[in-house]
Amino acid sequence: MTSGPDIPTAPVSAPDPDAPEPAAPRAGRREWIALGVLMLPLLFVSMDVSILFYALPAIGADLEPGSTQQLWILDMYGFVLAGLLITMGALGDRIGRRTVLITGTVLFAAASVAAAYAQSPGQLIAARALLGVGGACLMPSTLALVRNLFHDQRQRSGAVALWTTVMATGISFGPVVSGALLEHFWWGAVFLVNLPAMALLLVLAPLLLPESKAPSRGRFDILGAVLSLASLLPLIHGIKELAKHGYRPLPVLGVTVGLALGLVFLRRQARLAHPMVDLALLRRRTFGGSALVNLLAMGATVGFAAFFSQYVQSVLGKSPFEAALWSLVPSLGVVVAAPLGGALARRFDRGYVMGGGFLVSAAGFLSLTRIGTDTPLWTTLAGSAVYAGGLVAAMTLANELALGAAPPERAGSAAAVLESGQELGGALGMALLGSVGAAVYGRDMHGAAPAVPEAARETLSGAVAVARQLPHQLRDTLLPTAFRAFTHSMNTAAAGAALAMAGAAVLSIALLRGTESAPAGEAGGSSVEERHRRR
Repeated sequence: MTSGPDIPTAPVSAPDPDAPEPAAPRAGRREWIALGVLMLPLLFVSMDVSILFYALPAIGADLEPGSTQQLWILDMYGFVLAGLLITMGALGDRIGRRTVLITGTVLFAAASVAAAYAQSPGQLIAARALLGVGGACLMPSTLALVRNLFHDQRQRSGAVALWTTVMATGISFGPVVSGALLEHFWWGAVFLVNLPAMALLLVLAPLLLPESKAPSRGRFDILGAVLSLASLLPLIHGIKELAKHGYRPLPVLGVTVGLALGLVFLRRQARLAHPMVDLALLRRRTFGGSALVNLLAMGATVGFAAFFSQYVQSVLGKSPFEAALWSLVPSLGVVVAAPLGGALARRFDRGYVMGGGFLVSAAGFLSLTRIGTDTPLWTTLAGSAVYAGGLVAAMTLANELALGAAPPERAGSAAAVLESGQELGGALGMALLGSVGAAVYGRDMHGAAPAVPEAARETLSGAVAVARQLPHQLRDTLLPTAFRAFTHSMNTAAAGAALAMAGAAVLSIALLRGTESAPAGEAGGSSVEERHRRR
């Protein structure tokens, strides 16, 4: 049998590295509606961080918690939330982000009811812990689902900008909502306000949100989950205690144990075939650099927030509810700056745009270093709007860049690492800026009013409490002195925050220039230099 004539075939050529990558599918109306649904849990989870600020006196009168119990009522939610973020992000990658989101919604709603009707401090602390578990399910799931809903880089930039804005403003809305509710209802209403949104989410999530998860990645690392919780809880708790009370052996021990267990956790992750935290992703400057500047940003804003609140209430004499309403004004800068940053990043190198955003934030903080006891409120609000706008614009780009750098199948754990870094940054900011401010206040008070009780020389609230017990003439001497000392400490904290923002600007330009979010072909967020290396 003879063979037929040879038919020439075209040689198989390697893919052209310079050929344009296929365009990513664009999201439609369904995805944007789904994004709106995702903003519901994010808003209420972030509000719960601050919603008890004004409810605590009413809770104290009703449940009569001790001083330690009162602190745990405030802090338990944030501690559990921070400790479980990495675990819940990794769990969502394995069993499905929508599944974890819906589970977290049920937990959050049930815990809200339990908190509202708590009959003892212990019950309320337990309910706040369960709220933290629910919040830890919700936060990384929302950001991971944004990664999987929006594949087009420009659309994802807008979606992440909205996510960051809602997260930042939710914390500001917490005290306002709390104050408004407490004028008409009992303290449990601050928890029940979550329920309508959670019910709506349970109805709409299965209809609008597609399930997304990673391919089978082996067994879930239970020991790693325990280690992550055991390292983050004492670390963040210890840092916050040091910020509140200064050096004490027990918080220092907590920080040391947390760091040691964190090292054990990272060494374990490096040896696993399917780790909870992808250390290779952290080593990439696109992701690791974004996480680092986000940590600095949260440190500056959270560390300074306590000074701003006390200044408006104690120095300027505003009521708590008035102070909460005025604190919303800087959010206007956030609403304008977040989309503006995304628009600029489409025309210019995003590393430089992020650096510019952090420098704008630094300028806002620097303007607050000149605030005095008689400075008009609008001056303080304007400076706050500038720093908040620049900071959130830069953080939006950092979140989008880091999320685009993570492969879609690792979106949950990547989002959790980002948010854990932000929680840690907030705790460090409170500790460092709080300690610096306390030192300045104490030094000024010791020099100007050495004969007053120790409580007045430690904190502004202590000085106000002491002044109430003094004769009128001595009170009029002590309070102005304390206000000047506190304003000086606030100026110093603002200078420290400005320095942190300048450092974030330098890191953004040094580490993140020449990078981009996920390319059109969804290659997991390759940066420009990596694509050149592949060529």
